[in-house]
Amino acid sequence: MNSQKRVEIFGDSLLKGVQINPQNLRYYINNNIDVERIEKTHLLDIRNFAKFGCTVTKGLTLIEKRLRGNEPFCDAIVMDFGGNDCDYNWGAVSERPDSNHLPQTPLDVFAETYYKIIALLKENGIRPILTTLPPLDAQKFFNWFCNGLDKANVLKWLGDVHLIYRWQESYSRAVEKIAAETNTLLVDLRGAFLKHRDLERLLCADGTHPNTEGQKIITQAFLEFIENAKQKGEIQI
Repeated sequence: MNSQKRVEIFGDSLLKGVQINPQNLRYYINNNIDVERIEKTHLLDIRNFAKFGCTVTKGLTLIEKRLRGNEPFCDAIVMDFGGNDCDYNWGAVSERPDSNHLPQTPLDVFAETYYKIIALLKENGIRPILTTLPPLDAQKFFNWFCNGLDKANVLKWLGDVHLIYRWQESYSRAVEKIAAETNTLLVDLRGAFLKHRDLERLLCADGTHPNTEGQKIITQAFLEFIENAKQKGEIQI
């Protein structure tokens, strides 16, 4: 019988299971990613350290702290950074649409930090596993995060609402590139969502956080990833 493997999750609200409460339109944890099913199916012990608002630079700090701790090392760490890294201070954009604005984590810093995390984990005998970013609904995102702001100014700076989608996609593509260049396993959450024609049905009112139906897509994506990786001999569980 295979011994139980311990897997830890570091990332943002995506794998934390954050949704928007349809009654009061506030964020809350409503995690319907079926971790118990994944654990039982593949004899895993999964610990979730994902945090709302976390970026890759904050993730590096958390992982470094984890490695300095007294707990035994895990076998693998799953990471889902990028969603907050690519985001902007929309209030500042609204106030100064003619200025240059940077995302929370510029793309080059995002990649550089991810490479550092991957190297750190491998040095400690921990297998890194990355995830792509699920797609967002640009119009819903714009309406939600720019509510109460000068939308005309934000749109002036953007030039095109759909730039929000393309910019977020560039971070997901960066994750794919990083995984390929470092020979790191990748869970393609974006691909799993894009198989479904009605994306809006899978997302909360902010156009970015998966709702319960979207979280079911995430569960299935992880189950299929593990099965495929086992068949290819990439992991032994």
